Amino acid sequence: MVLAKSKKNEGLGNTLMNDRFGKGKGTDHRKTSATMRTNHTTGEQYLVNDKKDAAWVKMRSVTEQGALDEFLATAELAGTDFTAEKMNNVKIIHTDQKNPYLLSATEERAILGKHRQHRNRLTVPRRPHWDASTTREELDLREREALVSWRRGLAELQENNDLLMTPFERNIEVWRQLWRVIERSDLIVQIVDARNPLLFRSEDLESYVKAVDPKKENLLLINKADMMTVKQRKAWAKHLREAGIAYKFFSAQLAKELIEAREDSDYESEDEEPSSSSQQVEKDEESEDEAEAAEGSGSKASEDEDTQILTVEELEEIFLKYAPTDREADHKLQVGLVGYPNVGKSSTINALIGAKKVSVSSTPGKTKHFQTIHLSERVILCDCPGLVFPNFATTKADLVTQGVLPIDQMREHSGPVGLVAQRIPQPFLEAIYGIKILTRPVEEGGTGVPTAEELLRAYATARGFQTQGLGQPDEARASRYILKDYVNGKLLFVHPPPGIEDEKEFNAELYDEAHLPERRRAGFIAATEALHLDDESLASEFVGLPQGPKSKRLDKSFFTPKNIRGHVSQPFNYKYTEQGSASGSTAGGTKMLSGRKARAAIALETGVDPKDVQLGSGKKHFKKGAPNGMGRKARRGAPNFADD
Repeated sequence: MVLAKSKKNEGLGNTLMNDRFGKGKGTDHRKTSATMRTNHTTGEQYLVNDKKDAAWVKMRSVTEQGALDEFLATAELAGTDFTAEKMNNVKIIHTDQKNPYLLSATEERAILGKHRQHRNRLTVPRRPHWDASTTREELDLREREALVSWRRGLAELQENNDLLMTPFERNIEVWRQLWRVIERSDLIVQIVDARNPLLFRSEDLESYVKAVDPKKENLLLINKADMMTVKQRKAWAKHLREAGIAYKFFSAQLAKELIEAREDSDYESEDEEPSSSSQQVEKDEESEDEAEAAEGSGSKASEDEDTQILTVEELEEIFLKYAPTDREADHKLQVGLVGYPNVGKSSTINALIGAKKVSVSSTPGKTKHFQTIHLSERVILCDCPGLVFPNFATTKADLVTQGVLPIDQMREHSGPVGLVAQRIPQPFLEAIYGIKILTRPVEEGGTGVPTAEELLRAYATARGFQTQGLGQPDEARASRYILKDYVNGKLLFVHPPPGIEDEKEFNAELYDEAHLPERRRAGFIAATEALHLDDESLASEFVGLPQGPKSKRLDKSFFTPKNIRGHVSQPFNYKYTEQGSASGSTAGGTKMLSGRKARAAIALETGVDPKDVQLGSGKKHFKKGAPNGMGRKARRGAPNFADD
């Protein structure tokens, strides 16, 4: 029986509204959390939460918005009032018609040509002119108008030319932090990822720095340079020199390891103090090593200067070279650090100061506030929040592999994983994951390169990832693991500079045994030596992997002989073939035939039809002790095979 609804009962919506506005019992303590605001244009009063105006909310990074959210945010920036009416026939239509999957080679070349044609229109918002007489309200209005105009120009560029752009920062508070860093700093350092420097570099930002003050300098710091080979660093160095871009190679990870090694050595030296004689021997050996290193580096100084990975001390000296000469003697060089989230900006700062002063996280936009760090008596670091600058992109799948779009929020995984399968050779994928990818043969329409589904199916099966209920390989879960390995550098791929078309040849040195984990290295070497593969075939042919310890244990338990006896199938009369023995009794192991089997045996011996054999009629009586188990009243004609 359904009970009648109580009149005092309140729905969830009413409860939430009462809780927000402090109505009802037990909510008096929440009344102070709401603040009354007045819209001076209309005179309307409304309630807001105090936390709405908190600094961490204002500095929240906004890189992607839905169509409705973007419309509302733009209207708020422009200070425009509008009235919304509920209409059943109104729909928001997304105009983004770009293919979110992969492109053909012809389509990609056409898109890259359009990128070069419109690259000069990729700008960053400028801060409007202001002086001491400008009020705070006037400056705020000018900044909002400038940001709206800038966003409108990028939207027109994207829609009119059918271009796909990266998500870029839309929060005006984050751009205000960048403006302050540029105005304050003497040197602006853009930190980019070595695997694709041009994607993370904003060319217009360098122009903006010079427009603010021609005396300010720009530097491109290519972080994670340890992921590149010497050949790749030389290729990128040549391109950047020809383009007139000031750059340096750096690795925050290597700098961190060097700092930790020094701390460990200092700790050990404090525990064990060498004798005076051993100290003298060590000093002599160090002086000899330094002399040999000086002789060897003298011949390669010009060659390695452009490709070497700087240490922390060398990087600080590079900063000091950009110090302005027309400042006071006690002026400290102020260095502004700018970069995308996850390019290693915070890790670079940690390496520079030698201790963890800035939080490091893989979540985009973790560093939120403007920070000033005194690196030394001569250098001050100005840290800017992670900024996503506008840039062109080919597909959304490529943005996921670059770490620009979050992996955990992707809606389609076959495109990004398909790019990974195209860029990383199949033998290396099989070796690093210990899997076997079953691909379609070329004669059956295959391309020789694993598809996203083939790679995901092999990975999910090897890891035991299955969909709930269906028991099929969970490809969505497997895609997140593979893509995070790609973004973190476990699966390495470096984009070549403009002018180099062969990506496989450019990255061939990254797929050898030296780039495998230690536990996978021996198996990879054994497999390549067994098949006699050279470097060219290694990138396209299948490499069979030897068994690991887990596979050997499974095979040993499966193929080990157990107490199992074989079964031989024989005809029904095989046990009567010895009935002509002397004993002729059941005790001797023989047995009398009767019925259908007896007729079949007589028919086989006489060559007649079993239906024509007559064995007599009546019941058969058996008495104890009767010979051959036959009764005394057995009828004539009944065969006795024991006496034959």
